Amino acid sequence: MFKKIFMAALLLATLLVTGCGGDKAPDKKADDKNSANKLVIYTSMKESLIGGIVEGFKAKHPEIDVDWQSAGAGKIMAKLEAERQSGHLMADIIWTSEVPDFYQMKNDGLLEKYQPAGFEELLNPFDDYDGSFTAARLGTLGIVINTNKVTTEPAGWETIATDPLYKNSFGIADPALSGTAFMSIALLEKQFGWDYIIRLHDNGATKSKGSGRVIDDTADGALNACLGVDYITAGKIDKGAPLKMVYPHELLMVPSPVAIFKDADHKDNAKKFLDYLMTQEAQQKVAEAGTVPVRRDIKMPERYNLPAPEDALNNGIKINYSEVLEQKDDIVKKFSNLFK
Repeated sequence: MFKKIFMAALLLATLLVTGCGGDKAPDKKADDKNSANKLVIYTSMKESLIGGIVEGFKAKHPEIDVDWQSAGAGKIMAKLEAERQSGHLMADIIWTSEVPDFYQMKNDGLLEKYQPAGFEELLNPFDDYDGSFTAARLGTLGIVINTNKVTTEPAGWETIATDPLYKNSFGIADPALSGTAFMSIALLEKQFGWDYIIRLHDNGATKSKGSGRVIDDTADGALNACLGVDYITAGKIDKGAPLKMVYPHELLMVPSPVAIFKDADHKDNAKKFLDYLMTQEAQQKVAEAGTVPVRRDIKMPERYNLPAPEDALNNGIKINYSEVLEQKDDIVKKFSNLFK
């Protein structure tokens, strides 16, 4: 990451970011960077998740003016690169699901080491944890079906690559834009090999613009099914969409790291936010939004059929994130060439 990016992408990224990660405009413009009572968060989380957590944090710290901006991980990283080239990162905190980006930012010396309060109570998916970033949730992905069009749940990942029911009717978010989509492709390749991705393509799988868009297309019936993120799917189900999440045995679990920038203008406020994010109160909000928290002492909502936190951690496909970082450009390029 942080390689040269085409100027068009940089110009696009410097605009107010909204999109596949969320659709909420920032509370206020990030124009008063000298204020001690501000906090700027860049995230790929949608409003259904980040909104409630920010409100909970503001209730604890009403003196802090929180500005959060949401977009897909790819757009966020392009925006950060543009800011880095200008000589000043605007964000204090980054929270996405593209784990390799955090290893790259760590290697580039951009991240502040900070272990949130109560860390010993958390489930930690990173064997090499050193405080540079901390998992804020254990995101899961599965096969999201339109229940009006699919009456028999797929038996597993192989069904999607072979069953005529999913011919030209299975969607995948663009891994160049979505961190969860990239990690899911990396996990599927780790488990089944690149040949599986080729067979998905040969069965007519299509590339969508983002993690939210691919689920919308499934809810609308344009697709029979998609590779979907847990809490985005849950939010659509809560609004009456005819969707159901199916979890194959080979579980796709993608941690969502959160980190503080070393040059953050509001570092003390950022630390307070990380402390709050890991509390039982905030992690209960994570679960109620339809995704897996990083604490054991959370009451999981039955309506989403989510795996328990420890099950998600233990049963997810294992992957070496440092190796994925080295392979990222190649994986994205191969996928883009295949799904033109």
